[in-house]
Amino acid sequence: MTTDELKDRIRGLAFEVIKDRKKAEISSVEYDELTKFPELKEIIVTLLTADFDPFLASIDWVAPRPTTFRINLKNDQEFYLVWMKRSWIAQIEGKKYYLLNLPEEERAVEAISRILRYGPAGGGEEEEEAGFEAGGEEAGGGEEIDVDIEDTTDIEV
Repeated sequence: MTTDELKDRIRGLAFEVIKDRKKAEISSVEYDELTKFPELKEIIVTLLTADFDPFLASIDWVAPRPTTFRINLKNDQEFYLVWMKRSWIAQIEGKKYYLLNLPEEERAVEAISRILRYGPAGGGEEEEEAGFEAGGEEAGGGEEIDVDIEDTTDIEV
């Protein structure tokens, strides 16, 4: 790799990093807590990436000491972030993850991913109705398919 190629690659990466920061800054304007507490914004971006806005419903400041925030997700799930003097603690589904340690941070990200997969509250009813149209026919075209099944009891193995 020549020096010109390396410079071009660094320029491209720099633009991507700046774009992600701008996206996070634009998204954080609607959450008062993220503007008041820049450390909170940093940890949210670490846990949920710069595209956190489609997943967050709101952020509540729950307790002043230790500073505790409830992160409400759009699927009616929640987790807590607690600021200790040196680091954050994420409490997700009753489990505590000390985010100073990289392996625990990775497990916290996986736990958040798991609760995001739960889907919206009452999602079971929507899934049952999704397969049918207004006429009562299945959404797959409404055609009946005949399937012939052979009698396999006479086959010797």
